[in-house]
Amino acid sequence: MRTFGSLLVRGLIVGLFAGLLAGTFAYVTGEPRIDASIAIEEAGAHAHTHAHEEDHHEDPLVSRDGQRAGLFLATSLYGVALGGLFAVAFTLLRRKLRTGNDAYAALGLAAAGFVGIVVVPFLKYPPNPPAVGDPDTITRRTVTYLLTLVIGLLAVWAGVALSRWAARYGDVARLAGGVAGLVGTVVAAYLILPGINEVPESFPATLLWQFRFASLGTQATLWLLIGFGYAVAVDRRPIRSKVAAA
Repeated sequence: MRTFGSLLVRGLIVGLFAGLLAGTFAYVTGEPRIDASIAIEEAGAHAHTHAHEEDHHEDPLVSRDGQRAGLFLATSLYGVALGGLFAVAFTLLRRKLRTGNDAYAALGLAAAGFVGIVVVPFLKYPPNPPAVGDPDTITRRTVTYLLTLVIGLLAVWAGVALSRWAARYGDVARLAGGVAGLVGTVVAAYLILPGINEVPESFPATLLWQFRFASLGTQATLWLLIGFGYAVAVDRRPIRSKVAAA
């Protein structure tokens, strides 16, 4: 019988590799957009220096090279933490997931986590590159984002609960109930939560959405690898059975 410790270690290892690969995706797709955004921000800052001749340029605390190297460290640590939390959630919720296959349970849990933790907040408050955003509103934006994250998890729970309740009326009703519970909760929350739009009209829309989709792709890579990686790690079937099923 597998212990909680063994399940946790598997989650940490899977999260580490997922974080490294997600960092690679972010480096390839996101870093060029960040560089372009910083160039726009610096160009705007230089345009105001003519009126303040005595102002001096302050170098950033961490250079861009240091930030690029720290990207892999950050995504690795985040992946390890997420992998550990995923293993804890899998252990606590396994008996409530209505499937006899551990691999399917892991994939379903990863899909639910991605929707609730990533997709729901992204649709309401998509991330912005460094050149976008008012520093004075960072606390407000952080609080609303965390609130949206909690609402996303509640929406997933509502979808699952309504889906199970509607299952007595057939598969179509089960699917419709799940979608209605999820979408209904999200729409109601979106209408209540305040809108935040601090993107200057002069900022290139193409660059903005390239950065946002790169951020979403990084999260998708992380959750996809954690889901499939943990599914393989907890699959109870013998290797020969897995090969035959493939």
